[in-house]
Amino acid sequence: MCFRTGPFSVRLTSDVRGFGATWQSCYSPMELLPDDMVCHLRISVMRERGVRRWLGPQAVFRLEGIQPFEPYPLSQAFPMFEWGLNWCIAMSSHYHLLLHSAVLEKDGKAVILPAQPGSGKTTLCAGLVGRGWRLLSDEFGIVRHSDGQLLPLPRAAPLKNESIPLLAESAPQLSFGPRFDRTRKGDVVHLFPPRESLERQLESATPRWIVFPRFQRGAALELIPQPPIVALTRLVGNSFNYRVTGVSGFRSMSRLIRSTRSFQLLNGDLAAAVDAVEQLLAEDVL
Repeated sequence: MCFRTGPFSVRLTSDVRGFGATWQSCYSPMELLPDDMVCHLRISVMRERGVRRWLGPQAVFRLEGIQPFEPYPLSQAFPMFEWGLNWCIAMSSHYHLLLHSAVLEKDGKAVILPAQPGSGKTTLCAGLVGRGWRLLSDEFGIVRHSDGQLLPLPRAAPLKNESIPLLAESAPQLSFGPRFDRTRKGDVVHLFPPRESLERQLESATPRWIVFPRFQRGAALELIPQPPIVALTRLVGNSFNYRVTGVSGFRSMSRLIRSTRSFQLLNGDLAAAVDAVEQLLAEDVL
């Protein structure tokens, strides 16, 4: 099977029972490509051979026939594929500036949420999707060098541990995948990209805000403007490939900082954090 995901084409092969059904449930609106097309990435998710096929079954992720990391339990083939595909993109795609961030759009304006693990980025991203924001990506801010536009890469967003019941309660209208317990990143349930996000995955968005979220249990909401030089420094630290993109990366990063407003968002409550981002949009319209 060959499919398009944002600016990338992927050829995927798998013999893992159940993996295909989960993939179809998540990505059925995604554009399929001709079988004879030359794709950017060739990925396989296969059952481990030998004794492991029957004793403690495992799934193996391969890129171009090479196994870049250790096998996962067979039941965790889907999260392994999602994390593996993200790794492939981060390691090999240098035609654009890649930021480690969620990106969402509403009314033609996009917010970038750069953050380190544990900051609540994915939870806030899912909360905004529940309020009608278009999901461009939970993992990558892809900045096109030619015009500074953000390119969508709408993929499943992994909610972890306490975020799972929180989103199931606050946004029950969204589609969620099966629960994967005790993965290497904890208990995980994937938020499936809304159909509209997948159908509009070739439609770029204009960056308007950069919001650095930080969840701290019990913290009062604080939305603090960030000086451009601080935002630039932090954004460089949240980029996958800034240092290898040379002059193009510097120009794209500089243009992004000049064309957006930047904030630090400290929060201890998802609803309040979502309201704060929504207020930025409301004030921008006035």
